[in-house]
Amino acid sequence: MPLLNFNIIKLTICLISGIIIGYYFNISLRLSICICGILFSMLLAAYTFSKNRIKKTIWFGVISMITMLSIGILIINFHNPKNNPDHYSHYISNSLKNNETICFRIREVLKPGLYYNKYIIDIISINDNPVSGRLLLNIKKSPHNVSPNVDDTYITRSSFKNLTSPLNPHQFDYKNYLKKNYIYQQLFIDAQNLLNTNSSKLTLLGVADHIRDYVNLKLESYHFSHDELAIINALLLGQRQEISQEVYSNYSNAGAIHILAVSGLHIGIILILLNFVLKPLEYYRRGKLIKMLIIICLLWSFALITGLSASVTRAVTMFSILAIATNLKRPTNIYNTLAISMLIILLCKPLFLFDIGFQLSYAAVFAIVLIDPFLYKLWQPSNKLFNLYWHTLTITISAQLGIIPISLYYFHQFPGLFFISNLIIVPLLGFILGYGILVLILAAINVLPQALANFYGFVIETMNSFVKWIATQETFLFKDISFPVVYVFTFYFLILTLIRFLIKQNYQTLKWLLISILILQLGVVYNAISTTSNEFVIFHKSRHTILGNLQNRKAQIAHDFDNATKSGYNIIKDYKIGKQIREVAFTKVLPVYRIDNKNLLVIDSLGVYKPKSFKPDYVLITQSPKINLTRLIDSLQPKYIIADGSNYPSYIKRWSNICLEKNTSFHQTSKDGAFVIRQ
Repeated sequence: MPLLNFNIIKLTICLISGIIIGYYFNISLRLSICICGILFSMLLAAYTFSKNRIKKTIWFGVISMITMLSIGILIINFHNPKNNPDHYSHYISNSLKNNETICFRIREVLKPGLYYNKYIIDIISINDNPVSGRLLLNIKKSPHNVSPNVDDTYITRSSFKNLTSPLNPHQFDYKNYLKKNYIYQQLFIDAQNLLNTNSSKLTLLGVADHIRDYVNLKLESYHFSHDELAIINALLLGQRQEISQEVYSNYSNAGAIHILAVSGLHIGIILILLNFVLKPLEYYRRGKLIKMLIIICLLWSFALITGLSASVTRAVTMFSILAIATNLKRPTNIYNTLAISMLIILLCKPLFLFDIGFQLSYAAVFAIVLIDPFLYKLWQPSNKLFNLYWHTLTITISAQLGIIPISLYYFHQFPGLFFISNLIIVPLLGFILGYGILVLILAAINVLPQALANFYGFVIETMNSFVKWIATQETFLFKDISFPVVYVFTFYFLILTLIRFLIKQNYQTLKWLLISILILQLGVVYNAISTTSNEFVIFHKSRHTILGNLQNRKAQIAHDFDNATKSGYNIIKDYKIGKQIREVAFTKVLPVYRIDNKNLLVIDSLGVYKPKSFKPDYVLITQSPKINLTRLIDSLQPKYIIADGSNYPSYIKRWSNICLEKNTSFHQTSKDGAFVIRQ
């Protein structure tokens, strides 16, 4: 691969490998420091030995790459807050039921849930002991609820709660997501139990939040609708918490969700605007240097205001490196620039590697750089308008080819009309962003004419309506696509070899293309073998019963919820995608199930069963029946008692105690998750 001829790319790949090893394998901080120290000594010795030799050896390069791999392991441990002696986990009681006096500062405001407002907080002290670390804070919604802002400091008494793992197979693992953001526990608090300390200390994130609040306060006086204001916040301030689920789904289904996430596209447009506005500085002595410094400062200020997400951090880092290299008149290679930006970001934030936005961002940019020049050369119209739209189309297709495997793996859908939404919106995005920045500045200084505000609101509303129309063309939206991780790597290998073959057709590129096709076929076979399993699943669903019987990738789902509402559809959809199920049939819950020579008895709200009629291996209790569980266990002698989410918590607690006394295994889905019987 020609790309691997660049040393910085090799070193970046080694760093990524080290981060992956350090994350998934428990290597202590002390051991990783020792390994790094030894390798640095070997690297210095290899350099001293080889620098004066006429004939070079590969050992210096090999040791360099191994050293970079060890640095990846080291920075994972170095950034792990649990390795700090003042981390809160070293101070809290072993029993999570004990209340602690906790002082904390609001770090980030999250999108609220159904019953709680959610925040990321920094712990300041526990029982007057100075500590550090992040937690998830849940404040119960109430009519007299407080609205904490970033940097607000509070004191409360509460107990720490463990983060909950997903209760059903193949559901989104929010616990794992928070772990990758160094959040390991959470607090549940009523608003009246919070005491504001009126701290005046400000952080950079707090200053950025105050700026956003000030701008929003000014914009509210210009009568923008809720959806318009939410889109303005997403486009220009990087905040998507207020976007309604309907609008967000429309942009996602139209293949235009990247427009709402401040990323390289937005930063590139802002860079072009800044270059145009600051061009007069070039006529002064050292004007280019001053212009570069101003642009870099403004870009990083914008990144800070938008929240320093993985995508915007990547973009600003890359453009900063480009600006510096251009000013120094050094030749730049876009692959080297991308690798350097990735190297710098991962050294500072190693777990960005697992961030979906970070992965999509780099995949899209690498694909554009690699594929777009080839596509663009296929046709170069002389008409400037045609040329603009043709180049927009080639960039859009290139980016989609780069992100399709990752998108299918995470989101399981593909918007077939992505090119239409991008062809219309992307060429106008420069105007939308430029005009929007002007609106923000004029609103902030109280000189924005209402006519300009009305026009911008009309532009945003028109864009929303167009995206909604694209999203409603459901024939072209391919949903619920199963795409396991093995497909991600094999498809990327296929795309790379196919592009190489199309660019340069010879025996070597054809050989690699055929090898990639063979590897893809092996991946398909491996996936088919590894996912073929028959099982019976008792899912967890609050106030409902859902049973799944999987046989040869065909599932029969029994449930007690209304077909019109499909309240458990997401549970079934996730299971269908995760297990790559071809067919799903819905039925009502039966009283008895035969599962691979074992019997499952279902007892519903009527509590009716025939004592000693047969010996069930499993008894599933649903809908809170008033039964004598002691008598049931004595008469039927089941191996397992299972209580699903349709039962009252008080009943479940009583049944659990009875099973403990009778030495019978008890499983409650609300605590232990779905009950799976392998066949």
